[in-house]
Amino acid sequence: MTPSPTNAPFCSFGPQARHPLRGAVALAAALLASSCATPQAPGGQRSHADFLVLDTHLDTPLHFDRAGWDFGARHDLRIDMAQVDLPRMEDGAFDGGFFAIYTDQGPLTPQGYADALAFARTRSDSIDRTIAAFPARIGPALTPADALSLDAQGKLIAFKSMENSYPFGEDLALIEEFYGRGVRLASPVHGANNQFADSATDEPRWNGLSPLGRQWVAEMNRLGMVIDASHASDAAFDQMLALSKTPLLLSHSTAKWAFDHPRNLDDARIRRLAETGGAICVSTIFLSNLNASGARGPLFERFDSIAEMSPAEQEAFSRQWYALNRTNPVWDTDFDRYMEMVLHTIEVAGVDHVCFSGDWDGGGGFAGLEDISALPRVTERLRAAGYSDEDLAKMLGGNILRVMAAAQAAAE
Repeated sequence: MTPSPTNAPFCSFGPQARHPLRGAVALAAALLASSCATPQAPGGQRSHADFLVLDTHLDTPLHFDRAGWDFGARHDLRIDMAQVDLPRMEDGAFDGGFFAIYTDQGPLTPQGYADALAFARTRSDSIDRTIAAFPARIGPALTPADALSLDAQGKLIAFKSMENSYPFGEDLALIEEFYGRGVRLASPVHGANNQFADSATDEPRWNGLSPLGRQWVAEMNRLGMVIDASHASDAAFDQMLALSKTPLLLSHSTAKWAFDHPRNLDDARIRRLAETGGAICVSTIFLSNLNASGARGPLFERFDSIAEMSPAEQEAFSRQWYALNRTNPVWDTDFDRYMEMVLHTIEVAGVDHVCFSGDWDGGGGFAGLEDISALPRVTERLRAAGYSDEDLAKMLGGNILRVMAAAQAAAE
């Protein structure tokens, strides 16, 4: 590990010059300098609350249409599944991130595509309505400049992303529709192969990207949308890395060094991601196998339909889940093991190419890092490992905005 000295100048994005988009990266660096310019307190270091802290994958929209659920109220994990709400974002000095339009994989048929598209449009509208309901506390963002402006106003930040491009069917013009809806980050695939790519957790069909998937990459580049390679197979990752004219982002992935699972990325690929200017947003998932058996099995089957339950059913479900977690957790890991993986990933990729995502409300978290309010623990451990204010500013938010800025500048 070679942490930067604590007196290093903030946000000197010099290593990004390796990427062929040098002009775009230079523009991104200039734009982001303002987000990293807050000086240290006299005689001390910046606290977690002094940084711009972002997350690239929030599944919290799953809860937005739950009967009686209020994003502006504080929720208790013992009786409510949600890991993110406005009060706990404020508790964790968490400034915002990408609220995901997640669509489960269905049949590759015209009806399957139509149903998925209708769902994705509804979920997108739900995100818009929820964010608009709290204009004094959080605002929508389309660009890094928007994020910095909201932060300067003391507001939280809401980007939109798309997890699984299945709803686009075979009509790539729909990517532009969702760009118009505010989506700025999208992945081609989720847990099963689709019309665009092979999934990391399915048997190969396309041996990477499909012919349509290659066109998907080109359209994402044209629009200036960031390509998210989480959930894609290794072959699809390799091909997206080779084809994309802009850096990739892994919105919620874990290093295979810590646990050998198809969803995790090996060190060689992490290095190649860094060499091309991308970033891996380190997740809390798949540090072990997912514990979905026994008493937890029926709960997993109902997890994605929680919005359809009555408030009483939601509370009963959450109580069951929480009680089971005490003795039979979803992930067989802990905070120390997680931080070992984080520190290893930083050593492999470098501080210019690491960011964070807990996969909150999508299965992430464990004892010691159960919801968004616990994020200061990560910053404290990174500080104890010797990382400087400059390093932390990059990893906690700056690297995400840099990759966004590079994609948008290339499109322009």
